[in-house]
Amino acid sequence: MGRLDQLDLSLTVSKKEEAERLAAAQQHLRALRLALGGKLGGEGDGKIGPPVCVLFEGWDASGKGGAIKRLVAGLDPRHVPVATFGATTYDEKRHHFLWRFFPALPGWGGMAVFDRTWYGRVLVERVEGFASVDQWERAHDEIVELERSLSLEGMILLKFWLHISEEEQLARFKRREKDPLRRWKLTDDDWRNREKRRAYTEAVEDMLARTDHELARWQLVEAESKRYARVKVVETVVTEIEAGMRERGFQPPPELEEMLRTP
Repeated sequence: MGRLDQLDLSLTVSKKEEAERLAAAQQHLRALRLALGGKLGGEGDGKIGPPVCVLFEGWDASGKGGAIKRLVAGLDPRHVPVATFGATTYDEKRHHFLWRFFPALPGWGGMAVFDRTWYGRVLVERVEGFASVDQWERAHDEIVELERSLSLEGMILLKFWLHISEEEQLARFKRREKDPLRRWKLTDDDWRNREKRRAYTEAVEDMLARTDHELARWQLVEAESKRYARVKVVETVVTEIEAGMRERGFQPPPELEEMLRTP
């Protein structure tokens, strides 16, 4: 039994609970962002905090877009960009596969969100044959070394995998197919990928086993319920940022508690 099989996909929350918990977590995250960006007083008065990078991977139609939308909803888009990564271009293929991600990495005091990541090398590129066996095998260690380097330099790195069942994915595909405003999100590649679910599952389990390390743990999200997934993602980001700040000697400012008590 793999790690994905151990997830309880029946977890859910009510619409009311989702709204309440999201509002609280988003306010908390907004305060943490101000602290990290040196916009609150406290320790150092203007001292900026460690960079934060949040990575999203998951099945097609698993709700990554909705989770990201709720994560950044209360944040200034000028300071928290969402970087999306699709198929590599001709020019990008001329470089090492990690090269194209570096310009989007946040610096100290900054935060970025990645919609799809360097894990494409060990997932889609592996399964679809876009990378040789040697390349994707080697990539597991290369990714871990990159993440360790970034973390040791100070970055708070969060990695999410959103998991849904094959049956729920099919139901979401069919709903998209019938909705003219969302049909564009469903591609021929999505249908083809479903036919390779077993191969993708093997690749995901391999990825989790080989790239889950103490400096950047995988956060597995039970996403059968979109409401539950959105709450878990935002609350986890808040928890991990606070823990990461303290581990790096950057204490949340005293104003934070007062801000969170303010309705």
